[in-house]
This record gives sequence, C-alpha cells and structure tokens, in this order.
Amino acid sequence: MANKKSAKPKSKKSKKLWGGGYGKKTASVVEAFTESVSFDKRLALFDIKGSIAHAEMLGKQKLIPSQDATKIKKGLQAIAVQIEKGKFAWSIALEDVHMNIESALTAKIGDAGARLHTGRSRNDQVATTFRLFCADASRTIQQTITGLQKAIKSTVRKNGKHILPGYTHLQQAQPVTFAAHFGAYHEMLSRDLKRFIDAEASAMAEMPLGSAALAGTTLKLDRKYTCKKLGFKKPSANSMDAVSNRDFAVELVFACALLNVHLSRLSEDLVIFSSVEFGFVRLDDAVTTGSSLMPQKKNPDVAELARGKTGRVVGDLVSLLTMLKGLPMTYNRDMQEDKEPVFDAVDTAAACALVLTEAVGSMEFNSKRARDVMDLSMMATDLAEHLVTEGVPFRHAHEIVARFVHSHKNLEDVTEQELMKAHPALKNSKKRLSYDEGVKRRKLPKK
Repeated sequence: MANKKSAKPKSKKSKKLWGGGYGKKTASVVEAFTESVSFDKRLALFDIKGSIAHAEMLGKQKLIPSQDATKIKKGLQAIAVQIEKGKFAWSIALEDVHMNIESALTAKIGDAGARLHTGRSRNDQVATTFRLFCADASRTIQQTITGLQKAIKSTVRKNGKHILPGYTHLQQAQPVTFAAHFGAYHEMLSRDLKRFIDAEASAMAEMPLGSAALAGTTLKLDRKYTCKKLGFKKPSANSMDAVSNRDFAVELVFACALLNVHLSRLSEDLVIFSSVEFGFVRLDDAVTTGSSLMPQKKNPDVAELARGKTGRVVGDLVSLLTMLKGLPMTYNRDMQEDKEPVFDAVDTAAACALVLTEAVGSMEFNSKRARDVMDLSMMATDLAEHLVTEGVPFRHAHEIVARFVHSHKNLEDVTEQELMKAHPALKNSKKRLSYDEGVKRRKLPKK
C-alpha cells in the first residue's frame, strides 16, 4: 500500500479549479471542514497512475495534442517523485489530492496541464483512484496473511504431534493435537485470503473513467484502451452506478473486519494459554511487555491490542455501510467519508496480522504442562462410542458413561472390574482411557 509520509497540508491562497462562477471566496471554516487532502493524499500515486493513462488515451484519440500528452505524463512522473520524497507542498485550499496534483501539474507545464481533465470529472476520477488503492491494499494484506500462515505452519511442524485439551465452553472436552488446534486458525486464514483475493478482483472489475460526473461525455474516449492500461477487467457499464458504487470498498473492509475477528480469537487463545493457570504457551520477550509496578509481570500486550483493535475495524465497516445507506443517485459529498474507514481498516488489519506473525513464530509450547492439566473424563465419549459399536443405542450409552464418570472422581484409578460393572460391553476398555490412543482413533492432523 502506498502510504508515503509527506508535509502537513497548509492553508494557502490557491486558485480553485472549479471557482469560475463564484463571486465570494470559500469561508475558511468551510475550507477546513470540507478538505480531504489531509488524509486522501495517500491516494496520490494511484491518482497519478490513472491520470497518466487518461492523458495517453486523450493523446491517442487526438482530443489533446500528442506533445501535451507527453508533457502531462512527464510532469506527473516528476510530481510523483516529489511526493515519494515528501517534498510536495499540499494545500487544503485545493480541497483534495486530485486538485492538488492537477494544480501543481498546470503550474509546472502550463496550458498542457489544463488539458488533463478533458473528458472526466472528479467523480469518475476518484472512483478509479480509490479502486486502484483498494486493489493494492488487498494484495498487501494477502501477503501478511500468507506470512502468518507460514508462522503457524512452522510452529505446527515443531509441536504438531503434542496433545493438549480441546475445549468447548472453555471446559475440557476431548484431547486434540497441537496441529489440530492451531491448524484451525490456518483454515480461517485461508478463507480470509480468498476474501482478499475476491476484494482485489472486485476493485478491478470495472473502470469508472469515462463516466464523467454521472452521464458520461460527448467526447470520443477510448475506454477500453485506458482500461487495459490500468489493469481493469472492463469499463463500467452504467455511468451513474460507476461514480456512486463503493461496493468494492465495503467488501474490502468486510474482509478486514472478519480477518480481525479471526485474529482476535487467536489472540484470545494466546492470552489464555500464556497465563499461569494454563501455562501451555510461553510468548517471547520480544512480543511482551512488563509492568511499571510488578517486577514479575510479563504481559501479552501484542495479543491484547490485536484483540482490542478488532472493535475499530468492525466499527469501520459499520461506518462505511451507514454512510452509504441513504444516498440518492449519484455522487454525494457524503462519500468523501469513505476513505478514512478504509484506510484505518486496511492499516489495522495488516498491522495486527504482522505482529501476530511475530508472536506465533516465536512462541514456545509446553507440552508437559498441557498433559499435566488434562482430565481423563475427556475420554468419556470414547467409552460411549465403544458401547455403540457393541450395539448399545447412543442415548443409553451416553447415560451409562455419564453415571460412571460422575461417580468416579479419579479415572486414573478405575479398574477393569468397575468398567464392566457399569456395562458388560466395557470389558477390556481401560485402554480406551488413553489420550494418545483417543487421538489415534480420530483423524486429527498430526503436523
């Protein structure tokens, strides 16, 4: 994701590119309220990419002189370098990233720059730019998910065959392997990965350029040419929908929200498992913090923050949906509020995935401790299922084993005679009170 640091926008006298028919200058309080360049400047390189493709198309179609198209391209490339170096002077008087760049271009190359906006509006311009950003953000998060999956695979390779309690309702339920437990998060992340691949495809499905403000343009644009240049699948079919469609942004933020929900669940396990009461996991010093008062403390702050930040990302999704829900056709200024929730969601999701990659990749699993806390009552289902294979209806088997388990405080000391007394078919069933044998009888992943 392009997120280059640059100078803070300044309020200065700048000629507005739409102000030809206005008798009064914009009030300073309105300028401050309506500007978006303070946050949408991170779209700059995507805006420039779209503008270069648009200018090349205009030159090809002879809608502007070819030499002017060349000047525009070179001028925009020079501005891109300035932006990347943090040397571009942003102005809130010019409202947004798009107007800032066009104004700088015209100042740099003269009248040729004034031709760039031929055949387009800020409405289709921003929709195109935002789609390019969202596609790029999707690709970036795909990489972070893949990195976390690799960390999970690495720790599963080391610890996969070890056994720990599996839980329902946070109560010991049945023995499972480390590979089964942490492999579940790998599966969640695989679904997340697919959602981000789909989000990228959604962003690049249609190109809005050529839709202009809402009704297209009388100029003979070659939309297929621009579409190919920018990597979109096809030009948009309906110009009114094209400038007001933000489905792609909602899909991206939804993918971020669900990813963070999964990361929050992983974080919760890390928090619980690293506590003294559980002690299954030791988090590396590099991903924990201490207490300002208690010398012995080692806090799982990384996991706690990832868990906490999930609320922000879910909030970003709600914010975006709420902003869109009551808009009439087509573009409305409310839609300026689409950028910050998207920026926050993709930044937060990527950061959480990256930091949990570090935590998972460096953690240690205490297999002895996991064994020590296990209760043999977890093998009750195995006894019930054995009775089923001996012809006992499951509901009867469930009741028989339940009575037996609850009447014996320590199943370690249970004898074969006591098992047979519970039901004759439990003859030679002592061996079924084994975690390892129970895991073997099930098709759980070992590594």
